[in-house]
Amino acid sequence: WLTPDNMHHQWLLLAACFWVIFMFMVASKFITLTFKDPDGYGAKQEPLILTAVTKVEEVHVPEERHWPEEFQPTGKAFSGNLIRQPLVHMERLELLRNVCKDTALRDLSHTAVSKFVLDRIFVCDKHKILFCQTPKVGNTQWKKVLIVLNGAFSSIEEIPENIVHDHEKNGLPRLSSFSDSEIKKRLNLYFKFFIVRDPFERLISAFKDKFVHNPRFEPWYRHEIAPGIIRKYRKNRTETKGLQFEDFVRYLGDPNHRWLDVQFGDHIIHWVTYVELCAPCEITYSVIGHHETLEDDAPYILKAAGIDHLVSYPTIPPGITVYNKTKVERYFSGISKRDIRRLYARFEGDFKLFGYQEPDFLLN
Repeated sequence: WLTPDNMHHQWLLLAACFWVIFMFMVASKFITLTFKDPDGYGAKQEPLILTAVTKVEEVHVPEERHWPEEFQPTGKAFSGNLIRQPLVHMERLELLRNVCKDTALRDLSHTAVSKFVLDRIFVCDKHKILFCQTPKVGNTQWKKVLIVLNGAFSSIEEIPENIVHDHEKNGLPRLSSFSDSEIKKRLNLYFKFFIVRDPFERLISAFKDKFVHNPRFEPWYRHEIAPGIIRKYRKNRTETKGLQFEDFVRYLGDPNHRWLDVQFGDHIIHWVTYVELCAPCEITYSVIGHHETLEDDAPYILKAAGIDHLVSYPTIPPGITVYNKTKVERYFSGISKRDIRRLYARFEGDFKLFGYQEPDFLLN
């Protein structure tokens, strides 16, 4: 028979066993929670897989295939074939995907990946980066970043301003300079990004830069392109003043604008749509930065591309990226509603793809 002392010892032993089992279960649960993916935003969120395939000709890259060393992706952004992004960047890409699927906007959101598009995309092979140029949104600074990464200069401060846009001297190749097979490999494997801003504010910036301030090294905007627009779109032909914003808007909103675009050549890159420049529905971009949030987006892009320890984005002057609603309304105050609606109709794809609101003065 068990004495009271023996029974007491057995109960203590049994309680100790249950305590050990309980602690093991708690530890197992803690380990499971600790190693869950912190970036999982629910089953409906699809992770961004870093492969880009043009819809014109789909490219399949088998997982077990090994590319030559120069095409191997590098950088923190490619860890596990997924790029981990803050929610705002995931939302931007999700919006883009959804609008690209909207059949009602297909003509405004889709374009062929032509030589014109490939000419806009600059390549940094050393760090596996593609950057699509969208003029009037701080692209000069991004080109400086890539020039340094490509090794042409050791720092941004050393780059002469006249070299930045001289593509024979700045060591910055365009994607169009590669063979078809090399283009496809880079589109599949490289980190790809571009920057956007409010479409109407960008047009104002382009007008001021090219037709009002008009740099001396670009005389053709004032002496060739402006007269061509005036001859076609100015209502009062007796006026002798230079190109006015009203003339510019009427030209851009004309459904038959392309006949002039052909004459103007690649100079139109300063005011054509983001769709025409970068084919965002055909090329799967890794990140889309916004000019209005560039102070946050620039460091994020550098980090996502795995180059934040190598180069910094140049200092942004205070207030320069803030959307200036008053300025936009002032420029459009003298424009007819008909011309503004036609302009919006052309750039509607840009507004919808990148989450910009239709202007209030268009709704009133």
